[in-house]
Formats: sequence, structure tokens, C-alpha cells
Amino acid sequence: MIHSVDTYLETERLTLRRFTADDADLLIELDSDAAVMRYLSGGQPTAPEIVRERHLPNIIAGYERWRGDLGLFAAHEKDGGAFIGWFCLRPEPQGPLDEAELGYRLRQAAWGKGYATEGSRALLAKAFTGLGVRMVWAETMTVNHGSRNIMEKLAMTLADTIPTPPDMEIVEGSEHGGVRYEITKEQWEQQ
Repeated sequence: MIHSVDTYLETERLTLRRFTADDADLLIELDSDAAVMRYLSGGQPTAPEIVRERHLPNIIAGYERWRGDLGLFAAHEKDGGAFIGWFCLRPEPQGPLDEAELGYRLRQAAWGKGYATEGSRALLAKAFTGLGVRMVWAETMTVNHGSRNIMEKLAMTLADTIPTPPDMEIVEGSEHGGVRYEITKEQWEQQ
């Protein structure tokens, strides 16, 4: 049962909630799927101790830093409660609070159901109507057409191309670099 105190956002089919210290196994399982990690690490899983000692504590520290308004959020299906992955809406570590990155990482079982679009749409609405965010951006690899399609469905516009970071050069398609999409509050309101 998901306690309402942890609930961050609800959509028609999803509940997004804040992660807790007990959620390491969900993240470890998500990051152990080579298909999920294909465009992130070349399919390499994230080591469980890195999730436990670094990723999860950083996620939880983010809620404190941003008063619980921004960060990384666990997503569950309303129907049955299955964990499907996470969404993020958060500024750069030292960046302005009115510019937030949108992102998501979903389990394979949740692919192709429109969840990434549904969750992202709701996060954009929350960002622009309730959190004082002025601009939302998202980055992905140039060859990650699935993610790019979602950004385009959200009416985000291609703003820039970005070089592949050195730690991602092993990833398939890395020679094509990455892309950054953006949407401003004004653009979002005009949809």
C-alpha cells in the first residue's frame, strides 16, 4: 500500500512517490536489465553497492535540498501497484531552481504503454503551474528514438546537440552524440 504522505503526483494510471531508504532493491533490479541500460551504460548493470551507498542516499538528500518538490520519484501502476521505474524533475546540482531536467527510466514490462508520456506530461504541468519552473529540459542519445519521440510528443523542441561524455563512449550509437530538448512555460501554455 502506498501511503498518501509519500505521494508526489498521480496520473490516470500512475502514482509517483518519493523513494525511501527501503527501495534499494527496486532500483537495483531496474538497473540490472541490459535493455533498460542500453543507452545509459551500454547495457552494463549498476553495481548494487553503488545503488545502496551512492544513488539512493543522493535521491533522498535531493528531497531535503529541494523541499520535496523536485527530485527522482518512484512510479507504480495504480492497478496492482507494480513498480514500473522512475521519473525525475530536478535542477542541475548547482543550477537555478527554475530550470529542471525531465527524465525517466522504466522497466521493460512497462514499455510501449504510454507511461513515459503520461508521467512526463503530468510532471510538466506540475512544474509550470505549481513549482515556479520556467524551463524544462531533457537529454538523450541521438540514436534513442524512443525517448526522442516522447520529447516530441510533449512538444519539447530540439535545442542543441551535445557531445558524448567519455564514460558513455562504449554505448552503441555514441559516435552520434546526444540531443537536448527544451520547453518553456510560455511554450507549454500555448499548446
